[in-house]
Amino acid sequence: MKAPLIGICRHRLTIDGEGVTTLVAFHGCPLRCQYCLNSQSLRPDGVWQRLSVDEILEQVVIDDLYFQATRGGICFGGGEPLLRSEVIRKFCQRCPKEWNIYLETSLNVPLHHLQQVVPYITHFYIDIKDLSSDIYRRYCLADNARVMENLQYLADLQLQSRVTLRLPLIPNYNTPSDRQRSRQQLEEMGFTHFDEFEYIIPE
Repeated sequence: MKAPLIGICRHRLTIDGEGVTTLVAFHGCPLRCQYCLNSQSLRPDGVWQRLSVDEILEQVVIDDLYFQATRGGICFGGGEPLLRSEVIRKFCQRCPKEWNIYLETSLNVPLHHLQQVVPYITHFYIDIKDLSSDIYRRYCLADNARVMENLQYLADLQLQSRVTLRLPLIPNYNTPSDRQRSRQQLEEMGFTHFDEFEYIIPE
């Protein structure tokens, strides 16, 4: 099994979690966000390499000393990494147990993908966009029902402390009031860690 990647980025410091991390970014995403940060992950010609689990591990293990000294590890991103949940699960079963594993995800995938990786993830960074189904659909060209189902699954497992929810202010799509409504709904689900920011759109 070889997974398509858009890149591997080493020596990231406190960007994707604690300590020094390496970002492993997968190709492919179920969303078509209007201001996509990694459009390479959507293009058929955007694949950097196709690597097996062992080949990914071979690429990143060279920084084992940094990971263990700083309590860092691997961040899986993309694209949508949960589309490669089996690859992530097998990687986590083979990598050193001391590594922290972080996941940057839209959470817009069938639940079974999330269930495969939950036992191995140190911390989730979830890009919520907006909880309004209308705003989400207009911005992402997709429905957010799966996002809500997966959030509830994490809440039912009482994993809120292992989750940071990203709530952007998106020009032309949502307002501060919309974002506050999303946050209030998430707080009612028991989530407490939020990253609020504003997209900067080039003119």
